Amino acid sequence: MQFYIMKTTQSRHTLEFSKAAERLKKVVYRTPLTYNHNLSRKFQCNVYLKREDLQIVRSYKLRGAYNMMASLPDEQIRKGVVCASAGNHAQGFAYSCKKLNIKGVVFMPIITPKQKVNQTKMFGDDHIEIKLVGDTYDDCAAAAKEYTVQKGMTFIPPFDDYRIIEGQGTVGLEILEDQSQIDFLFVPVGGGGLSSGVGSYFKTFSQHTKIIGLEPEGAPSMKRALEEGHPVVLSEIDRFVDGAAVKRVGDITFSICKEVLDEMVLVPEGKICSTILKLYNEDAIVVEPAGALSISALDFFADQIKGKTVVCIVSGSNNDIDRMPEIKERSLQFEGLKHYFLIRFAQRPGALKEFVNYVLGPDDDITRFEYMQKTNKETGPALVGIELQNRSDYEVLLEKMRSRHIDFSEINKDDKLFGYLV
Repeated sequence: MQFYIMKTTQSRHTLEFSKAAERLKKVVYRTPLTYNHNLSRKFQCNVYLKREDLQIVRSYKLRGAYNMMASLPDEQIRKGVVCASAGNHAQGFAYSCKKLNIKGVVFMPIITPKQKVNQTKMFGDDHIEIKLVGDTYDDCAAAAKEYTVQKGMTFIPPFDDYRIIEGQGTVGLEILEDQSQIDFLFVPVGGGGLSSGVGSYFKTFSQHTKIIGLEPEGAPSMKRALEEGHPVVLSEIDRFVDGAAVKRVGDITFSICKEVLDEMVLVPEGKICSTILKLYNEDAIVVEPAGALSISALDFFADQIKGKTVVCIVSGSNNDIDRMPEIKERSLQFEGLKHYFLIRFAQRPGALKEFVNYVLGPDDDITRFEYMQKTNKETGPALVGIELQNRSDYEVLLEKMRSRHIDFSEINKDDKLFGYLV
């Protein structure tokens, strides 16, 4: 079972998914394709979730890392392997080193949370060494590649290699073995390894399936690349959806994705957060932000998918519990239920009491109150955070403040002032 998909004038490359699946058979957990009743009822279609969040290392990344490392010649294996990652790729790499009995070195940024460092150590045990280098991933990756050359080792990239793509593509192989008739496939996109692998497999064996690639709104690297006709380096990205936030997609993955993706869609980070909370509360499913991308996009396609068979790839569940307050905050802001203001209360007795009694609605809640001028708390603006029960209450709140001539400024979530104060 072989396919070539590189349709460039320079080269063609054969992707051997069946051989990759054979290599992975005794190592990777064959994750279930589960029917989701809540989503199916909501969208009036058949929604299936490919649960890579249940993978051994809690993400699909193990597939590509192991497939590439198991394909290396003995001489390269003896010299050892290197990767640069602060997330799922590092954990898949570490687990592969242990299973293959290979010496591995993992480079991580100095700022990597201790939880992720410990998880990587746990999966790799004494087969890996962790080096904390640089303040950013880019610094870390540069140091890792330099180290690889100096030591004569082999670098295992997170996405831009045919063997990585083959491994990730086995997700698609499993999906079609479990459900042969699929109308829509929703795939999260970071560097493009998963989308190019799964997309290639589907375009070979399920050509009628519409493949939708999904990126976080704050890191549109593949969408920009497709618009420009080549990979571009984004000057800034929002790293919140860390499993899918890259500044530049791969050259190989781009060349494949431009052929196999039918559409690229950006999903707001706040909407992703709302999906994370709903999955937890309604289905007891714990996902990381990148893992919620595919499900978050269903609302955008509600009319198209009605009556269809839909598969969403849930790519991972490595979500640190410490992030939950931020997830809730972003969700509330996206849903229009959390707002921040700078309010300059009148310098007279009872001004604050009047605000509480006559401006706030019966269900409105002050979640933050802080005078910005510390030396004299009777004057100066106050930072006020207000949580509403309904989105429509926002305009009512604004109208009440205006009618009572309250001096206020809205702090937009994209403003530098918001980032500084909140």
